[in-house]
Amino acid sequence: MTKINYVKIFDTTLRDGEQSPGATMTSAEKLEVAHNLARLGVDIIEAGFPAASPDDLEAVRRIALEVGNPASLENEAKVPVIAGLARANKSDIDKAWEAVQGAKKPRIHTFLATSPIHMKHKLKMDPEEVIQCVSEMVAYAKTLCNDVEFSPEDAGRSEPEFLYVVLGEAIKSGATTLNIPDTVGYTTPDEFYALIKGIIEKTPGMHAGITVSVHCHDDLGMATANTLAGIRAGARQAEVTINGIGERAGNTSLEEVVMALKTRHPVFGLDTGIETQQLSRLSKLVSNYTGIVVQPNKAIVGSNAFAHEAGIHQDGMLKHQTTYEIMRPEDVGVNQTNLVLGKHSGRHALRNRLAEMGHSLDDVELDKAFARFKELADRKKVITDLDLEAVIADEFYKPRDVYLLNGLQVSCGTMGMPTATVRLRGPDGVVHTQASIGTGPVDATYKAINAIVSIPCTLLEFNIHAITEGIDALGEVTVRIQGTNGHTTMDAQSEVEYARVYGGHGADTDIIVASAKAYINALNKLIIAQTEGTEKVPNDFGVMLG
Repeated sequence: MTKINYVKIFDTTLRDGEQSPGATMTSAEKLEVAHNLARLGVDIIEAGFPAASPDDLEAVRRIALEVGNPASLENEAKVPVIAGLARANKSDIDKAWEAVQGAKKPRIHTFLATSPIHMKHKLKMDPEEVIQCVSEMVAYAKTLCNDVEFSPEDAGRSEPEFLYVVLGEAIKSGATTLNIPDTVGYTTPDEFYALIKGIIEKTPGMHAGITVSVHCHDDLGMATANTLAGIRAGARQAEVTINGIGERAGNTSLEEVVMALKTRHPVFGLDTGIETQQLSRLSKLVSNYTGIVVQPNKAIVGSNAFAHEAGIHQDGMLKHQTTYEIMRPEDVGVNQTNLVLGKHSGRHALRNRLAEMGHSLDDVELDKAFARFKELADRKKVITDLDLEAVIADEFYKPRDVYLLNGLQVSCGTMGMPTATVRLRGPDGVVHTQASIGTGPVDATYKAINAIVSIPCTLLEFNIHAITEGIDALGEVTVRIQGTNGHTTMDAQSEVEYARVYGGHGADTDIIVASAKAYINALNKLIIAQTEGTEKVPNDFGVMLG
């Protein structure tokens, strides 16, 4: 294998990760995540599935032009490969090439299922037809793009001898990367190790110029273990997502694989190009855009990953950090030091601290952040790094405002009915006011917002937690909503868009205000999707990889 001691990181957050229910991102959000993935140092960004919709094709095209072709990067080696996914047919491959061809390093990633169950029940193809299709479509992709990746979908449940034949044909037809997906998270580490080792040793035509890749899902909780097993067997590309998001139980987590290779370097002897200090910040960005909360006990980026409560652990930590921490928080971008910023702090101090945290803001963005910072400083004596992260997330990691919270007042308690009066500025600039009664202050607030916005939807999930400690802690709320058909004349495409799940995020020292912001954030995404057609076509791609 080329660069035998280097593992390429292939990030599919924008493709497989976005397939998580409710994780759909707008084109602008995908572009922002892609920019941050490039800064993180990923080698390949799978920007999307261009055949899914015109909007997804356009999003991949913009990423290819802006992220995959940056004029500011002097070192071309650091420019990421931009990949587009395509089923094994000419139409998909053409759309993938249309989307990625503007990148300095474009890649077409095509796939076809090879497991008996997929071939029989889904593809309705016999093994010989699959082999022929792979040979023809990889060869066709090669006529368009020199860098072609092929994946035998559901390889984890495929017959190894059949895989050798299929992969051999892919190599013969011009594939440069062979990705082996455990699409349904079925295998165990020992099995996956043997599968990868067998592929490297027994596939006809395998040579040093071919990169073997692994793509594992977490249905049985073994995605990271399987990926590391595949790497130990000789794979030199890992397909991963930020926070491990993805279909069903998710994909292999980027941060887990990267930090395992770094922390256990004496065991693996392998390196990546990832700037690990950015992991925590990027985890937060993806969580805010998708509305999928990172569980507190999530490895590497969870809020409890570097927290210690047990007396024995605290005693050990006070004596020496390495007693209970196998990596430093700073290595993944978690700063444990409270930053003493307050209402007397100026723009320069704020800009410097944000830069240290990995946020590069222009003058206009800094003015917005500074205004939010001052507003918060008037309510809190000390602003911590976590407060600043919440301010940045609330100010910048959100869709364009359609409806904007202009005022909120609630009354609640045991002696009366919870009531909320909400004032929203609409898209036409008109301010709307509505009062509603609910089972609690949040319910009343949401009912008032619904009465103004008039977008039928169902609240699927509501999460609230304190960002920092103390009575003046900043509260952070994430919600997930699903559009519901409240119109009998709605057409089929609109019904599909209404059925999608949207996430929202809000932060404020007042938890009711934070709740309102999060709900409006999610509603704005739904409204934008309806009015501007930014959603994909129905997720009916039964042969989609992973």
